Amino acid sequence: MISIAFALALMGVQDLPAAADIEPEVTTEVAPAPAPAPEPELERDPVTGELPVDPYEMSNAHAGATPFTGTAMRDAFHGQEGIRRVVDNMVDRAVIDPRISEIFVAHDLVRLRRTLFEQFCHILNAGCDYTGRDMESSHRDLGLQVDDLNVLVENLQAAMADEKVGFAAQNRLLSKLAPMKRDVVTR
Repeated sequence: MISIAFALALMGVQDLPAAADIEPEVTTEVAPAPAPAPEPELERDPVTGELPVDPYEMSNAHAGATPFTGTAMRDAFHGQEGIRRVVDNMVDRAVIDPRISEIFVAHDLVRLRRTLFEQFCHILNAGCDYTGRDMESSHRDLGLQVDDLNVLVENLQAAMADEKVGFAAQNRLLSKLAPMKRDVVTR
C-alpha cells in the first residue's frame, strides 16, 4: 500500500504547505436583519378606555334608523340598564362564537359596546344620542357576509331573550336594524 504522502509526492504536489502553514479560511456570517420594530401600541383614553379613532362628524342619523316614538320599546327593553345588558350579552356571545369571533379579534370592544349601546338606546327612544360612525364607513373594511350578519342576529336574539324582552318587541327592533344590511354586508 502506498502512503498518502508518497502518493502525493508521486503526483508532484509535495510542495503543499504543512497544515500549520495554512491559514484558516475566514467565513463571515451575515447576521439576520433585525426584526422590524413593533408598531407602537395606541394608548387608550384614560377616561373611556377606548382606542383613538380618526375624527368624523357625529350625528344621530348615523345610527342607521329613526327612533321609535313613545316609551313602549324603551320599557320593553327595561330602560337603559336593560339595553346595556342586551348589548353586553350580544358582544360577549359574538366574541366567543366560533362562526364570527375572528371578526372581533382586532376591534376595540370597549368602543364597540359603547357605540352599540348608544345606537340601540337611540333607536329604542331611551334618551341617548348616537356618537358612532355611520354604518357604511364603520363596517367598510370588515368584509362581512350575509352569514356573518345572520349569526350576529342570532346572538342578539339570544341576548334579548335572556333579558326577557318580548318576542314582538324583539321583532320590532330587528325590523329597524334589517335595512342596515345593505350598508354593513360588503361581500
